[in-house]
Amino acid sequence: MTRAALNVLLRLAVVAALPATCLAAPATQAQALYVLNRVAYGPAPGDVARVMASGVDRYLDDQLHPERTPLPTALQQQLGALQTTRLSQDELIRQFRAAAQAAKKDPEAGKQDRQDLYRQITEEAAEARLLQAVNSPNQLQEALVEFWFNHFNVFQGKGLDRALMASYEREAIRPYVLGKFRDLLGATAHHPAMLFYLDNWLSVAPGFTPRAALGQQAKASGLNENYARELMELHTLGVDGGYSQTDVTELARMLTGWTINPRQGGGEDAFYFDPRRHDTGTKHWLGQVVNNQGQREGELALDQLARAPATAHHISDQLARYFVADNPPPALVERMAQTFTRTDGDLREVMRTLLTSPEFTAGTGTRFKSPYRYVISSLRASGVPLINPRPVLRTLAQMGQPLYGWQTPDGYKVTDAAWLNQDALAKRAAFATALASGKLPLNKVPDGMDDASAVAQDRGGYNPLDAGQLYAVLGSSISDKTRSAIAQSPAKLQAALVLGSPDFMKY
Repeated sequence: MTRAALNVLLRLAVVAALPATCLAAPATQAQALYVLNRVAYGPAPGDVARVMASGVDRYLDDQLHPERTPLPTALQQQLGALQTTRLSQDELIRQFRAAAQAAKKDPEAGKQDRQDLYRQITEEAAEARLLQAVNSPNQLQEALVEFWFNHFNVFQGKGLDRALMASYEREAIRPYVLGKFRDLLGATAHHPAMLFYLDNWLSVAPGFTPRAALGQQAKASGLNENYARELMELHTLGVDGGYSQTDVTELARMLTGWTINPRQGGGEDAFYFDPRRHDTGTKHWLGQVVNNQGQREGELALDQLARAPATAHHISDQLARYFVADNPPPALVERMAQTFTRTDGDLREVMRTLLTSPEFTAGTGTRFKSPYRYVISSLRASGVPLINPRPVLRTLAQMGQPLYGWQTPDGYKVTDAAWLNQDALAKRAAFATALASGKLPLNKVPDGMDDASAVAQDRGGYNPLDAGQLYAVLGSSISDKTRSAIAQSPAKLQAALVLGSPDFMKY
């Protein structure tokens, strides 16, 4: 970005510190922009007019029922062309292991084939997520996919999980984001991506001896508490949820035998319960005696954790932090928790309580966009077709939020402080400049990517963005003061300055 452009951004930062003027805009447009920025990843062309025509209440109700609105045909075709995202867990594991074995036998060709497979799986999983985040009309569903994947985080860079991101998101997260929390909890607990990531597949009763003839792993040498700890601390009760280290150990014992067999598969799902690995002794967990019941012990634990009052509060607090404020109003969290308990963890009704609350509908305060939200909202506002995910993936990595790339179970931070810094602003300005200038190859099929992913898309490049068209999409979310400051710059820089402005980085 040029020195002149950077000077304009500096002036815009000063402007942004002045009192906000969005509430002075027409109420209906202000409301539409507010819900599109908080419920969706910002407006795409025509969205503000559609929300104004239907009304905010109707828009929110439709967002709570994504089954009413099918995906556009072009988006369905693009998703259908992604080959590895449709493979079963067993097939993905089989291909992953076959590639690893081939690389050992033929270090040159085999390693290249392995890298090609890893790249295809990684890029197609990312492309499926990005395509839906940018183009799906069911934007609340997409925001919740991000939220819940982050809540039940797994790291793509750990061994077998390289092959399982698309499967995990498709099978364990996406179907349940507006369903019952117990179903979501169970789906993540059974998925091989979670079992592998937090090592529960290796956790066995004392004295267990692996038998290679059955495909068991010599690494399975004792009790592993990783998953049991995060199941209570992060996924359900919360760090202050009233459990002890003894409870962690006892829950880990209850979950022994919940494993996968990556050497041989027999069906669509890689999870299975191995009674030989299970600790059959009596457990004392959360004040109760648990006798040997095999796999049912783990299921009973999930039942109890899903219905605990501490879980209702923890989940409600996390959702309110994501959708409302870094420090959400306690009264709102309490009402959400009451809904959670009353409806047996119905996440649609918990979200309805949030979205129809006075605290949410008041529309006061602003948040600073995470890198993911910033990039997705930029793509939505621009209307540029997305075929090639690589520039977006590189950008997210450079901004510190690589997709599926957080290594620890706690997931990415959602607070403003985690992302608001000088380095982040500079990288966003660079991305805004590249996107606005038409220099990002977003709609060109890159080398090594299946041309079928470009179904029904124009691959001839795109023209530089026009500031006037961005203003039409973004409406009064870009203040008059910011527009006046941008108008002092050369026309060819103005679209980049809109996307790089503090106004656009807030929501």
